[in-house]
Amino acid sequence: MVEWLVSFLAAHGYTIVGGLVMLESIGLPLPGETVLLIAAAYAAYGGLDLVGGIAAAAAGAIVGDTIGYSIGRRGGRALLERHARRIGLYHRRLARAQEFFDRHGGKTVFLGRFVAFLRMFAALLAGVACMPYGRFLAYNALGGVSWAIVMGLCGYTFASQLPRLERWTHWIGIVAASALVVVAVAWWRRRARVVADRRTASSSPPALDRAARTPATGPASRNVSGVRPRDRESPE
Repeated sequence: MVEWLVSFLAAHGYTIVGGLVMLESIGLPLPGETVLLIAAAYAAYGGLDLVGGIAAAAAGAIVGDTIGYSIGRRGGRALLERHARRIGLYHRRLARAQEFFDRHGGKTVFLGRFVAFLRMFAALLAGVACMPYGRFLAYNALGGVSWAIVMGLCGYTFASQLPRLERWTHWIGIVAASALVVVAVAWWRRRARVVADRRTASSSPPALDRAARTPATGPASRNVSGVRPRDRESPE
């Protein structure tokens, strides 16, 4: 694959870098990060301009994520709600996912740019969760530019060891994705316990005041007049 991409880059340059990164960001399983590393390594030997390659990758990442967000915002939520029960995704789980993005959506969009699996679906999920577009765009742009700079400099610096660098980034992405999954599952389970506790508390009958319900038996509960009914004179 590496040799094919090098020859392809020599012919099409920055267009293929930006295009592949954009398509991967939309959700297609394409080697966007790999082509950026190869383009940066190719720049180290004078084949491309490093700044141009980084700019093309950043632009492709931002545009692709924006398209993926739009798809999720306009059609993804309705599609999930329509077929939620068929795939075991009930409305309360959708609500929890939206709450997760409300609290951690910015970090997910930013860090997802550096993780292979999330890089394809983070923007789509942000759209499904109805994350505010302004907030999404800010984290998307920050993540896209940061990712392009880091990967571009890595490919440029370690151009002579590109296959090894590609393997490193692959395994780092797997470890990061696993860590994010563990954190998300832990948060999800904690949130589920909190909701279950609240439902249990709300379904149990409220504690009543025993003193208010127990009839008084002291002297004050007797006839305040102090006269027993039998002591009262009957009318003649």
